[in-house]
Amino acid sequence: MPHHYTLLEADEPAAFQVVREHGRSPFFLTCDHAGDLVPRRLHSLGVSPQDWQRHIASDIGAAAVASRLAERLDAFLILQPWSRLVIDCNRPPGSAESIVPFCDETRIPGNESVSPFEVLAREREVFWPYHHRIASELAQRDAQQRESILIAVHSFTPSLHGVQRPWHAGVFYNRDHRFAHALLQSLREDAALVVGDNEPYAASDSTDYTIPVHGEQRGLLHVGVEIRQDLIAADAGLVEWSERLAQALSSARVRGET
Repeated sequence: MPHHYTLLEADEPAAFQVVREHGRSPFFLTCDHAGDLVPRRLHSLGVSPQDWQRHIASDIGAAAVASRLAERLDAFLILQPWSRLVIDCNRPPGSAESIVPFCDETRIPGNESVSPFEVLAREREVFWPYHHRIASELAQRDAQQRESILIAVHSFTPSLHGVQRPWHAGVFYNRDHRFAHALLQSLREDAALVVGDNEPYAASDSTDYTIPVHGEQRGLLHVGVEIRQDLIAADAGLVEWSERLAQALSSARVRGET
């Protein structure tokens, strides 16, 4: 594989999309698994069209919820449109879950023997541009003495490995639980909701990137939000959950200041 190997062709989408670049809110939204695009050079990684529609390729509904949230809150949002099967933008580069040969019992043939040059190309053209854009925006806001509260928007499949998941939503975090606990308290005011505390996922240095690097290392208030995908599969659910999250995030911010 030549050193000048490139992944993306000139007419293919960029590594990120920014929405409401000049949003005035302190909330700063990210969506690491927003899309299911795959570069032409990778030939769908050998994965069937049916499997590309599943949760293994992207966080279904997360981009739509994040976009509505950005509008509702007047918040900066950055979306990552390439499939997590190309490279997972919420995993440390080089980690076991960065480029996976299997996902939820589905074989990913195009990831089974990826050369070092190909790995570097995926990191260089997808992973790093996305995270450099996040870092530069946060640095600029910091220089302007603007408050930033990092909200990482995700979604999760209703069942995994045959096990049904009872949560409607979850909040996740690593060492710093300040904003997560405030958001958890706000969401749990609705007694009908089952909201996970670091369930179904928890953040860590080894399994996550966005929260540890952009949240904790910068000392920002932050939280990861997970919404169950069947609840946001239709427009009514998208509207309901976007509004619910907007209210809960605003309430959590007030709680955090009292």
